[in-house]
Amino acid sequence: MENSKTNEFFLKPGERLDDLQRNELMIIQDPERFCFGMDAVLLSGFATATKGDRVLDLGTGTGIIPLLMSAKTDAEELIGLEIQEDSADMARRSVCYNKLQDRVRIVCGDIKEAEKIFEPASFDVVTTNPPYMIKGHGLTNPDSPKAIARHEVLCDLKDVMRAAKIMLHPGGKFFMVHRPFRLAEILACMQENRIEPKRIRMVHPYIDKEPSMVLIEGARDGKPRLSVDPPLIIYDEPGKYGREMVENYGF
Repeated sequence: MENSKTNEFFLKPGERLDDLQRNELMIIQDPERFCFGMDAVLLSGFATATKGDRVLDLGTGTGIIPLLMSAKTDAEELIGLEIQEDSADMARRSVCYNKLQDRVRIVCGDIKEAEKIFEPASFDVVTTNPPYMIKGHGLTNPDSPKAIARHEVLCDLKDVMRAAKIMLHPGGKFFMVHRPFRLAEILACMQENRIEPKRIRMVHPYIDKEPSMVLIEGARDGKPRLSVDPPLIIYDEPGKYGREMVENYGF
């Protein structure tokens, strides 16, 4: 009964509390707005942060990446920046529910104004799971939360890279998940903003299928040298996750 009352205190109509399958963490989501996907989970496993690091997640949504990285890293502070107030509010309540206020903070604000919100060059790590689709591509309701999360309505790739460049100190690390069809554009945009691509990993639904996602690591003012990790295979066969998905991600 006590747990039920606690849930009611944190949840608003239409919301639900989902188990993140890591360190007993839970997250508040509203299926009518937007729920995190596998891409955010994979990014949280690909990204790294060391003890004492300050991490900024650009476009954090309901805070999935800061929450997961609080469990897998020793980062001192994880901050999520989100422009949609309703999503930021859910993220804040998830932080409180998990009693992570001493490490995780959610800020409502625009990526394009990041330098007005935070001190430039003050972060060791920047992560982002940005909108994948170019503005106008297949959009029916550009003002809906799902459209804003998936399409470049309120920010585009250049806005994200510019913010990352300004927020990272020299040598700081940048981590992103995106779609392979935009990889050439992404790498060029990174270099234009002094974020040198250092590592990429393709994510394939099956070993014999084209990649559906790409994980990218960069370094602010880094030296040119790009490594390519072995591919990550999501499924061995229909309904059966691959070994790494089970062992490293708990699927």
